[in-house]
Amino acid sequence: MAESAATPAEHEGHDEHHEQSFWSKYVFSTDHKMIAMQYMFTGMFMALIGGFFAYAFRMQLAFPGMEVPGFGLVSPTDYNSLVTNHGTIMIFWVAMPVLIAAFGNYLIPLMLGCDDMVFPRLNRLSYQIFLLSAVVLLASFFVEGGAFGGAWTAYPPLSSKAEYSLTPLGSSIWLVAVALEFVAFLLGGINFITTAMNSRAPGMKMYDVPMVVWMIVVASILFMASVGPLIAGAVMLFMDQNIGTAFFDPNRGGDPVLWQHLFWFFGHPEVYVVLLPAMGIVAEIITVFSRKKLFAYKTVLYTVFGTGVLSFTVWAHHQFIAGIDPRMANIFTVTTLLISIPIAEMCFVYVATLYGGSITLSTPMLWALAFLGEFLIGGVTGIFLGASGADIYFHDTYFVLAHFHYTFFPIAIIGTFAGVTYWFPKMFGRMMNETLGKIHFWGTIIPFNFIFIPLFVLGAAGQHRRIYSYEHFPELALPWMQSLRELATIALVIMLAFQVVFFINFYISLRRGKKAGKNPFKANTLEWITESPPPHGNFGAELPTVYRGPYEYSHPDRDEDYWPQNVPG
Repeated sequence: MAESAATPAEHEGHDEHHEQSFWSKYVFSTDHKMIAMQYMFTGMFMALIGGFFAYAFRMQLAFPGMEVPGFGLVSPTDYNSLVTNHGTIMIFWVAMPVLIAAFGNYLIPLMLGCDDMVFPRLNRLSYQIFLLSAVVLLASFFVEGGAFGGAWTAYPPLSSKAEYSLTPLGSSIWLVAVALEFVAFLLGGINFITTAMNSRAPGMKMYDVPMVVWMIVVASILFMASVGPLIAGAVMLFMDQNIGTAFFDPNRGGDPVLWQHLFWFFGHPEVYVVLLPAMGIVAEIITVFSRKKLFAYKTVLYTVFGTGVLSFTVWAHHQFIAGIDPRMANIFTVTTLLISIPIAEMCFVYVATLYGGSITLSTPMLWALAFLGEFLIGGVTGIFLGASGADIYFHDTYFVLAHFHYTFFPIAIIGTFAGVTYWFPKMFGRMMNETLGKIHFWGTIIPFNFIFIPLFVLGAAGQHRRIYSYEHFPELALPWMQSLRELATIALVIMLAFQVVFFINFYISLRRGKKAGKNPFKANTLEWITESPPPHGNFGAELPTVYRGPYEYSHPDRDEDYWPQNVPG
């Protein structure tokens, strides 16, 4: 796809470059790039909190009864709150704001060749509500009884009845925080979908839209289509907590399994809501650093649509031991196995893109390749859990926990690092340090596997999760099992320590990194034709027009022919 800046920008308000105050530029900005930075840095801050929670409860599991350095003694109530909010934060306040909101806000206008989102004030409101939700969630730790500790899935009755919950006020505040976060992403999704459908550069056809934009748009549609039942369930749960209704109380005619259906009808599409943007980021990176166009672009696109539809048919595989009809379990086993096919197909298409390419193992490419390798381990282990017979044994064990992290860590952490290291030059106009980047990469990937491979073994041996101390379970307190818990915890501490390298690299590169120029990676999507970082309005006085010239598909070994360096005319 070739490009020429030939069409005047006729969008109001983007021709003026008057001096802005600190508040209007950084706090109350309507510029999509600044809002993207707000989402990204808020997500990073919440990731630090979520990572600290993981450190605290893993220390309790490895060294039960001892004082955790820098934290103090973890009580059983604190342990439950830490586990619950670690999961909640990493899913709703890290993966979603960074992968969807931050990259979506930053990339969609730039990659489509427009100057901003179609609803900039709505965009600003979306972040402000999201920030409020984060404040509300953290405030729950300071109320009487402490933060909610009934698991991030919030199953009743632990989440609904005060006599069963040690944190009744905390659970209501947790629910309000999640509701606010959902409102923020509903507003953001409206912007993403509308901008992608209506603000593409002249000449850009639907099949010209970069894969990462498609995937963020489809993820937004999935979120908006699946969240309704959970919002209804959340209202009922809030009423159970505070005004004495009995929607989920079996003693008064309610049904706690109803919450499971409402939650997982949203919860399983949610996996693909965060997976698809990460897959899109990986698609952009592997094409650039293998010097090839994406293999079977349209096939991947149709696969994404099919995955979105199938994602609504698999939710009850989370409920194989909840008492659902065994005949329905057979159906959900089949649909669960079916949805693994399009995801595997996308991974194989990415491998086919690499085949025969001129591969450069830069830091972003290492993260992209690690995503494929680690995510495939998560996918393969999920086959066991999708079979209802095997799930009866594995359910609620550390095998599930390890499987979940082999899918979610590549999405939320590896996908984020891939995107940040790839678009950092465009965001800030400077290159990240490659040596520090690779040290951080290996210091993250190696310990990650040492954390969760032992947990597969522990789960297969029958270790159940959400147990404060295994000292009271002789069959789970065997010396070799405790050694694996210690190994996983030590590996976690090492992995967390290496994140300091990333922040050092980020800061140093931001201040003294090599100037990036417009297109340091010789990529061929529209964001790379403007300045680094892009100015207000993205492309100056003229927005780009997309056309197909003689250099549409240059030979991957002839970098000088790539259009940003050699555009006809």
